[in-house]
Amino acid sequence: MTQLKTLQDVKPPFVPEGASVMTIVVWREPGDQGAPPHRHSGPAFGYVVEGAVRFELEGEPERVIKAGESFWEPGGDVIHYQDGNALTDGRTEFVVTMLCAPGQPMLTVVGEEELAQRAHLRAPRPAAADL
Repeated sequence: MTQLKTLQDVKPPFVPEGASVMTIVVWREPGDQGAPPHRHSGPAFGYVVEGAVRFELEGEPERVIKAGESFWEPGGDVIHYQDGNALTDGRTEFVVTMLCAPGQPMLTVVGEEELAQRAHLRAPRPAAADL
């Protein structure tokens, strides 16, 4: 018998006109901090297959997304601060489907100057014990 489980149902704030869709698999070794602060040109939707991802978007508190859980981000101007492996003793794997604006890279690193200018938009950092 076929079964279906909805992992997430969201309405992204925008989809870039003429967007292409890219699905990638990311593997992070234990303790890998992931990509530096960055943004995507369109929304991204992900699912953690194995391990746990330390996830932080601008304006939202840092959180850990575990295997079997999904996540999404709106893309555009929002900074994605963290996507590293939350585990120090195991590998993490996640799948992400991104809508990319035409002619734009999948990921654009945010420079130190812009991070400093937007620091007031970052949510307070949690204590490690709270994650």
